[in-house]
Amino acid sequence: MVGSTLSLSGPFAATGAIHQLVGEQFVERLNANGGLLGRPVEWMVLDDESDQAQVSTLYERLISQEQVDLIIGPYATPNILAAMAVAERHGYVLPQHTAVLAPLLTYECQFPAWSIGPTPNEYVPNQLIDALESLPEPPQTIAIATNQNGSTDFISRGLPDDETDPGAISIAGERGLDVVLELPYPPGTTEWGPIAAEIRDADPDVLMNNGLGVDIVGLVEAMQQLDYEPPIVFSLFPAPGPPLGLGDAADGMLSVSIFEGTDAAVEAAGEEVGTIVAEFEANAEEAGLPYTTFETQAAASWNAWEILVQGVEGAGDVDHEAICSHLQENGAELTFGGTVQFDPEANNFWPSNEGLKQVQGGEWVMVWPEEIATAELQGPGG
Repeated sequence: MVGSTLSLSGPFAATGAIHQLVGEQFVERLNANGGLLGRPVEWMVLDDESDQAQVSTLYERLISQEQVDLIIGPYATPNILAAMAVAERHGYVLPQHTAVLAPLLTYECQFPAWSIGPTPNEYVPNQLIDALESLPEPPQTIAIATNQNGSTDFISRGLPDDETDPGAISIAGERGLDVVLELPYPPGTTEWGPIAAEIRDADPDVLMNNGLGVDIVGLVEAMQQLDYEPPIVFSLFPAPGPPLGLGDAADGMLSVSIFEGTDAAVEAAGEEVGTIVAEFEANAEEAGLPYTTFETQAAASWNAWEILVQGVEGAGDVDHEAICSHLQENGAELTFGGTVQFDPEANNFWPSNEGLKQVQGGEWVMVWPEEIATAELQGPGG
């Protein structure tokens, strides 16, 4: 039995639903092909209600009471950190979908399924600025609004109490952008009006919202109430579907991605990816998900399940020490990540395969870097 929690309710539910659907699809396919070590796999998933405080208790329950053989991580970095502490106490391997706060993910048997490298606080802002500098008229000013959640705050500021570890705020300045506003806000914020007013008054060329879930939706709606729209908007970790509900207001929005299931991307990836994507989209439509495209969250979730299965099959057992050793010695072959090697010196993170996506014509498309883009990066006004 595999155990995990997911945010099936609360602020992260729109993203948690994607990970649940992918997990169910993966387990169904796994069992149709003989299961794991010749046995069918059962997945017990508990709702952590998007609440970090519940995660530790629930993973303790899964391991100590439900006596699951294996675990897989929850969604969102704070929840993953809480699950990781339990996994380390019990010596369980923890594949995890989405945590990027690499310096804090020190448990040697946690394995990331989505890597922005060991220094995402440098990688993300530099990649974004590289892309923006390629535009005919590069922006000159930037406002950075930051959810004080661990991973998003890390991207903006780097490590706490370490002036030598940069984040987006310092990197933007070093690369010639004038940071006209730096605005932190607490997790769970729902009153966006005052934040929107400060952004309007700063009037940046670029708004970088290092936020989660539906943060960007609330923020854009509040700016619309003020009849204000920044020329360029970047959202770090949004739930993929809700921004598209903004209609024209989302056009041109940028975010990070490891895969976007457009026709061009699926065709380039091959038949197996096409089958996975088609199955997911049919399941998502049947489940009533408002956004049915297989994208970066789904791809990261698929990778995590592959890491778990390849670790167990490579070890030939559910012995966690053997699984951990196998993965560190052999890496994994990931459908949406290619061949990866887990480097304990870099907390098992590998060089990033992440790009930037943009809303164009009502859908997310990959636009940067050029070698993985399926559409051209658009500046203000298209």
